Amino acid sequence: MALELNISRRAIQKVVKRDLGMRSFKRKKVQFLSGSVKEKRVSRSKSLLALHAIGVLENTIFSDEKIFTIEEATNSQNDRVISTSVSAIPDKFRYISRMKKPQSVMVWAGVSAVGRTPLIFIPPGVKINAKTYQELVLEPVVKGLSQTMFSGQQFVFQQDGAPTHTANTTQDWLKHNIPNFIHKDEWPPCSPDLNPMDYSVWSILENKACSVSHNTVSSLKISLCREWEKIPQETLRAAVEGFPNRLRAVISKKGGYIE
Repeated sequence: MALELNISRRAIQKVVKRDLGMRSFKRKKVQFLSGSVKEKRVSRSKSLLALHAIGVLENTIFSDEKIFTIEEATNSQNDRVISTSVSAIPDKFRYISRMKKPQSVMVWAGVSAVGRTPLIFIPPGVKINAKTYQELVLEPVVKGLSQTMFSGQQFVFQQDGAPTHTANTTQDWLKHNIPNFIHKDEWPPCSPDLNPMDYSVWSILENKACSVSHNTVSSLKISLCREWEKIPQETLRAAVEGFPNRLRAVISKKGGYIE
């Protein structure tokens, strides 16, 4: 704008901030949402909100998978170094090194307003498909959550639209083993902004467990488990209780992404 108006950058900054009361924001990359996807996000959010209003979703456990690497987690907006000059910054603080293919591990976890599951680490070399998802996650962990997390009460199980989750064999397993779950045609598509694991919990865990790089995957796992248990339940509860407001926000945005 300064170049186009032929005035100084400082002058345009003053106009924007002081006279117009505005400030700049970074544009954000998101997945493209077609018109039909937006319509489904709205209609399914309305249905879930109606279920929430009558208490059906009270004991919901939200689940997700995420890949963690041994590299230090960074935030390009907030990671700063205070120094008198760039040249005065030691290299170990100035640079964050990155590998082409860092070692990594896939993790599954779930949270509710009253508890959390253990972290489930997918063994290296194991391809996640419907069969392994059922054997490694659903059967040993999710099936017993009524007793291990909800004191014998029924619960609602949530998962996103990943192929392993929407597969017919997975949906059939859930029908026979979990009294209440959000069916593949009930969860809004392309909606990480509606899952507490995505919009809150994973980032909290990554910021703590990956604040420094790890030499091995074993070290990374130890750090993840330690920091997972340190997250206050009040933090998880707040993330989960934000779900209905996010449903309302999606409806208000006509299916568009929300922050």
